[in-house]
Amino acid sequence: MNPDQSRALVRPFDGYRFAARDRLNELLAPPYDVITPADRERLASRHPDNIVHYILPQGGDDPYLHAAGTLRRWIGSGVLERDGAPTVTVLRQTFVQPDGQTVSRAGVIGGIAVEPFSTGRVKPHERTHSGPKADRLALLRATEAMFEELLLLARDPSGDLREAMDAVMRSPPWGTARVQEADVTIWHVAGAGAQTLAGAAGSGALYLADGHHRYETAVTYVGENPSANRIPCLVVPIDDPGLVVGPTHRLLYGPPINAGTLVSQFRERFQLRELPPEAHYVEELAPLASRGTACVLVLPGSQALALLLKSGARLGDLPFAGEPAVAALDVARVDELIVKRLAAAMGETARVEYSSDSAYVIDEVRTGRAAYGVLLNATPVEAVLAVADAGAVMPQKSTFFTPKVPSGVVGIRYSA
Repeated sequence: MNPDQSRALVRPFDGYRFAARDRLNELLAPPYDVITPADRERLASRHPDNIVHYILPQGGDDPYLHAAGTLRRWIGSGVLERDGAPTVTVLRQTFVQPDGQTVSRAGVIGGIAVEPFSTGRVKPHERTHSGPKADRLALLRATEAMFEELLLLARDPSGDLREAMDAVMRSPPWGTARVQEADVTIWHVAGAGAQTLAGAAGSGALYLADGHHRYETAVTYVGENPSANRIPCLVVPIDDPGLVVGPTHRLLYGPPINAGTLVSQFRERFQLRELPPEAHYVEELAPLASRGTACVLVLPGSQALALLLKSGARLGDLPFAGEPAVAALDVARVDELIVKRLAAAMGETARVEYSSDSAYVIDEVRTGRAAYGVLLNATPVEAVLAVADAGAVMPQKSTFFTPKVPSGVVGIRYSA
């Protein structure tokens, strides 16, 4: 391998795949961090070799060692087969948006270089937390493998990446599946075609869209195991018509308070409008996006308020005031001005949780399980890239790229 190729941002790799390509429906799963306990039980019962047994292991005194044993068994028994040559994978996901429109998102899976963000070749936009990284690091150490693709975005001004993928997608696919309400189509590419696709995918800096914890975990792990210098990632052009970013809403749990005082404080910077119980809150919120920062505050009972930031409202006292790309984000403003103030007023036992499902958020408040909900509009893709280009980070759970990249399509193993 020549030095230029070894430094390439994206490279084909000799990966492992499920041999039973006609049973991928039973074998693939969503990423670990969106699988609920009920989801895990359902996936595990679907097939004894479903990838969930590896990404969310159970059994034995040490579940991570159990996962390592599962991986060895799958390889030894032929459940997983090695490609035998460096390859890439073209992955297309076709799904129905909330407005009823059917769209497709396509990208190429290759091995991305694992290196510190300081190199500037892989750009994050989100702050990470220690818990998820410790879990993924334990799995990496025990199994010396990764079977979950991260999602990265590429600027493709020349159209070379799109053109190369389109050429592949005109041929018969290697396999198909349905994962999380998306139809998944897979093409397996070797030889010169793989090099062309990898070169186009890694021709410029890449933006981490989903998988910050896993990437940072890999950076830590490569310091322990230098051979683990590539991880599988799906690279999608930023102008892909199926690149959908949804909002992540906020839920506040803890003792409810008399919110009247806080609401009166919100009036200092926001225009407030009471919403009737029968209103469709998301439909009420969406048009406000063109007018400025907005959210819907779901209150106990059947109450809800639409809040729209006043033109010229004071923002210079907020902690991100010196970071223009972050200061422009709805989610950053709402977190500081609404969510954190509610949580502080609720006391030390208050906790904030997150959901992309607006109906779930509303139901949690209506049933009294949660004290408050805050519904948000989505963050535009270009705003995410602007934050990354500025070297800044967005608040936790600011974006929700959908559909998620399925786990188990192809994996890298760092030991024989």
